[in-house]
Formats: sequence, structure tokens, C-alpha cells
Amino acid sequence: MSIGAALAEARRRSGLSVSELSRRTRIRETIIRAIERDDYSACGGDFYARGHIRALARAVGADPGPLIQRYDAVHRTTEEITETVALHPGAPAGTRGAAPAGTRGAAPAGTRGRHRTRGQHRGAWAAAVGLAAVAVLGSAAYYAAAGTKPAGPAAGGRAPSAAGRAAAHQRTGAARHPAGHVSPRPAPAPTHSAASPAPRAGPVRALAPVSAAAFGPGGVGQGDNPESAGLATDGSTATCWHTDWYTTAEFGNLQPGTGLLLDMGRPVAVTAARITLGSTPGAVLQVRAGNVPALADLHEVASAADAGGVVRLRLTAAAPARYVLIWFTKLPPDASGTFQADICNVALQGRP
Repeated sequence: MSIGAALAEARRRSGLSVSELSRRTRIRETIIRAIERDDYSACGGDFYARGHIRALARAVGADPGPLIQRYDAVHRTTEEITETVALHPGAPAGTRGAAPAGTRGAAPAGTRGRHRTRGQHRGAWAAAVGLAAVAVLGSAAYYAAAGTKPAGPAAGGRAPSAAGRAAAHQRTGAARHPAGHVSPRPAPAPTHSAASPAPRAGPVRALAPVSAAAFGPGGVGQGDNPESAGLATDGSTATCWHTDWYTTAEFGNLQPGTGLLLDMGRPVAVTAARITLGSTPGAVLQVRAGNVPALADLHEVASAADAGGVVRLRLTAAAPARYVLIWFTKLPPDASGTFQADICNVALQGRP
């Protein structure tokens, strides 16, 4: 059984949900889910991955020692383990490099990824300089021996005139198509408009999205708490979708933002939005719209700063758009001393 599978089974045996385990260990839910899939890319490096494994194992009543040993055997080389021992002398075996439980946010500079010694960096730089020098000398020797020059204009140093190019084109055409042969004129290529059809003019009315999804910097499925995204559009302010919590308002320097993507089912002209947030102000958010569910293709059409409670926004342009993204770039504080945003209801208006 893998590390992630062992932790997931121990969590289920202990009767804890991912949310409950997150509150108990102060490790973000997205990181817990990733570790249970044996994905450690969001941990920030071996230092934090081993600390998270240890904290999760203790919280669900599992022995962290064998899990840490298995992580080292699978993910770390002997050289790296030896180097970590040298950097942390005196620490018990299996505990060096572990992050304290509850550590969140960006890893300190120099701790992410694999470690290299200063001598290894100097050796790699010297090798790169040497290869570049060999390439330059080899190129010079080749041209000197062959007596050639790089390709340039035609003989005589002048480019053919426009008349010469036309004559050459006629000769080529005559060779390809003998006398008496008439080439059929190609049929015009079908044209397709990339623009979405404009919605029909009509009165402004309420627009209901067909679905809602958590949205992160990587797109749909990469956001926070995807399983509860639909709570923001169920028409009730008593149920809310919330982001993960972070150590700072700027997401612990882990990412530029997080949000909720609404799929309208077809292009519509959205003119206004009413967004019910949590009661604590401090959120900075954007409303973005477009026809492709990618952050670069969803353009900002409204924004709000120091937002909380009910936020009413009138969009600057009622252009056709199938997708509407509520994108947080700064989070408000929560009661636990961390930072988290809630969306309890979204109501859109426009022309279908």
C-alpha cells in the first residue's frame, strides 16, 4: 500500500473527513487530498512533504516512522539523504528535515526541490561554458577549412529584380502546366467565424448558470474545495462555497489567486452581478468573462476592493460570454487568524 493510500485508510478508520483533518492539523485540504493521491508537488519540497506526512499520520493514529522511511526510499536519493544528515547533525533517524505540524505557506528560499552543493553548481557552470567554447571553435574551423560563407543573396551580391522574379514564376508555371492545359480554379474555402453569436436584444432579466466549478491558476479542477462549488448557486445564503485557508491574504505566496467559474451554457450578455460574501471585509475580487474557460481568455469586466457582505457590481461591457469567473486576488481574515473567502450566493442579470 502506498503512503497516500495508507494515510487515507487510516483517516477513514478514525472517522475523520478531509475538512476535519485539515482543521486538526492546520494543513490545507488541497494538500491533504494530493498527498492521499501520492502527489507531493504542492508541499514545497521534501522538507515540508515529510513534515506533512508526519503530522497527518499522528492525527489519524498511524505510525509516521515507516511512512517517512518509505518516502525517503521512493523520492530521495542516498546523496540527498546524506546531505540532509550533514545539514542537520544530531537529529534522530527519520526526523531530519521534517517541517513542524501546521506549517503552511511558501517554503523559505532555498528549500524547494532538490538540493545541490555549491561545488556542484560551479561544476555545472564550468561545463556549460566549456561546451559553448567548443561549439564556437568548431564552427570557425569548419568555415575556414571549407572556404564557404553562410547562405546570402544570389551571385554578384544583388537580389533578383521584381521582373526577374515574375519571369521565373512564369517559366515555373509553364513547366508545371503544358500548353493547352487549364488548371481548374479552386473552390473558395468555407469561412467560419470564431466569434460567438451575439445574444438577441431583449429586456434585462435574471440569468442562471448551468454549473459552478472551483477554478485555480491551472484552470477548472485546480481550485479550492471543488466538491462544494455548487453551494454558491443554490439560491440559499445559508450554504456557502469557501476557499481553502492560507497563512496570508496573498495566499501564502503560493499562487496568484483562486475563484469560482460559472458556466452559463451558452453566450449571454451579463450586465450586473450581486455576490454575497462572508461578513468580514477585506477581499479583493474581479469578475472576469469570456468564451474559453482559461484565465488568460477571461477578461476583467468588474472589480471590488475591501469587499464583504453583499457586493453589487455593474459590468463595464455587456459582451457575449459563456463563462463568468469570480476571481479572488486577496483574501479576508477569518476567525482562526488565517485568511479565507466565502461565496454564499451569486445572482447575475443580463440578456440571454
